[in-house]
Amino acid sequence: MAAGVFKSFMRDFFAVKYDDQQHDPQTERLDGNGRHYPNCKSDVWLRSCEREIVDPIEGHVSGHIPLWISGSLLRNGPGSWKVGDMTFGHLFDCSALLHRFAIKNGRVTYQNRFVDTETLQKNRAAQRIVVTEFGTAAVPDPCHSIFDKFAAIFRPDSGTDNSMISIYPFGDQYYTFTETPFMHRINPCTLATEARICTSDFVGVVNHTSHPHVLPSGTVYNLGTTMTKSGPAYSIICFPNGRHMFEDAHVVATLPCRWKLHPGYMHTFGLTEHYFVIVEQPLSVSLTEYIKAQLHGQNLSACLKWFEDKPTLFHLIDRISGKLVKSYESEAFFYLHIINCFELDGHVVVDICSYRNPEMINCMYLDAIANMQTNPNYATLFRGRPLRFVLPLGTLPETKAGKRGLVKSFSLAGLSSPQVSRTMKHSASQYADITYMATNGKQETPTSDDSPRRDSKRGRYDEEEENLVNLVTLEKSEAEAFQGASGIFLRPEMLCDWGCETPRIYYGKYMGKNYRYFYAISSDVDAENPGTLIKVDVWKKTSLTWCEENIYPSEPIFVPSPDPQSEDDGVILASMVVGGLNDRYVGLIVLCAKTMTELGRCDFHTNGPVPKCLHGWFAPNAV
Repeated sequence: MAAGVFKSFMRDFFAVKYDDQQHDPQTERLDGNGRHYPNCKSDVWLRSCEREIVDPIEGHVSGHIPLWISGSLLRNGPGSWKVGDMTFGHLFDCSALLHRFAIKNGRVTYQNRFVDTETLQKNRAAQRIVVTEFGTAAVPDPCHSIFDKFAAIFRPDSGTDNSMISIYPFGDQYYTFTETPFMHRINPCTLATEARICTSDFVGVVNHTSHPHVLPSGTVYNLGTTMTKSGPAYSIICFPNGRHMFEDAHVVATLPCRWKLHPGYMHTFGLTEHYFVIVEQPLSVSLTEYIKAQLHGQNLSACLKWFEDKPTLFHLIDRISGKLVKSYESEAFFYLHIINCFELDGHVVVDICSYRNPEMINCMYLDAIANMQTNPNYATLFRGRPLRFVLPLGTLPETKAGKRGLVKSFSLAGLSSPQVSRTMKHSASQYADITYMATNGKQETPTSDDSPRRDSKRGRYDEEEENLVNLVTLEKSEAEAFQGASGIFLRPEMLCDWGCETPRIYYGKYMGKNYRYFYAISSDVDAENPGTLIKVDVWKKTSLTWCEENIYPSEPIFVPSPDPQSEDDGVILASMVVGGLNDRYVGLIVLCAKTMTELGRCDFHTNGPVPKCLHGWFAPNAV
């Protein structure tokens, strides 16, 4: 026990602390007369809603909006940076704002309302930030002693309930989500907040992801973190479809975190026909730093630690038994969103929007967004690509009881960089562009003379890959997996050479199944048009795009036609704003999903600024 605690302490001591306040002396700053990204208007993320639009307003329709579309496109995201004279520090801290585009008979209305959270109520009552958020510390309360702060660590209701990330259905009801255990039931027609749910009241989790999975049967699964006698663990929670989904909620699988003092940061998880897929990245939440943050009034991002020299782990858990089936590893990478997972011919395929490291989180601080144009490294720090990992289901060799058989990965040779200073900077410019991964068929990352040579085709070090056999046998797949003495390590392939974020598929039919298309927004701020919508054909590794100058769409939602004849037979719905001074414009764009060409749009001119949103859901017949 003592040895385990000592190891955890040493790991904590030598980890790369994720500190957004440190300055990077290597970053060149311009004098304000130039713009590094002239095509990108970052102000779309800096807007604050000043007045809600409670009653729906009519818009101007141009083109043709198919008459068969009937329902509401519900959106969630950052609504206001401001509380009184104070300003939040990070995009994830902003007060949650809901948007609704109601579509019926070819006409569209728009409205927005804040999620009426307890955090919002407390902040408004005090006219200052009194609840600590991810990147913003609350104003100290002189009435709270150190003992009060310590006791609050063990109360779920002591933290923020600002559910500003996503929206998902539970039965015929809709809930807003964040990564704390709170969700809010909203009325899909009025956007009124009707109730608050704390998942901890029903199952013993301290948090859960922002992206549960909704089965065609209506049953919902989510991934949460629980505290057990042996340390933190990941738990899969089942909410059975029915009248009492929360009361009947139960844990169906539990997996111990690899580090007792550092549970991994989880924003989502995967699900296939037979498996739950947990991708455990080496971005962790330090429990010791969390306690310090609570006691000293620090923001929650101070708890994040990035173990750059540790692998990302892929865990397959049997959906029936709840037992761990196999674990795999790749070199370290960061992610927020899994595109889809499925089983095919003795493999599990996992498609992920991947980044070299979590610097993109730093890119979403207020100061970073506001100063983006003077930071030549911003685009590189935000660089990501959609990668496909293929996990072979063949038999593994016997390993010691209680040990996960894993070896050091060769999988992301071009993604890994030479050893650098163990200091996570706000703008760490040492990391190479993810575009030039060896797996992509691009040039390999340059290495110094004293660095181990990397083979751009096969793996991390030439001499270590002799006689290794690729275990991936899928036709046309360029992904690789190699079996070592005690485990399997993975090397991905790139699905397209675009930065893709907020990915969506034909979810109702292809979630957890072999699919062909996904849709996303561009995350390349240095692209010719950063507001590009992307359709990726993962079979052919080709893409189609739609864009328009100075238009910034949000997450593209696929809505199938009434009798779809193919996977892409339907439309793409996306909300959109424009960059620059016209901050009172918001619109809905409707694209043909097959061709990514515009069918129609609806334009609205509102009574105040409209911020860009994050995630949402199409609620059929909610009109």
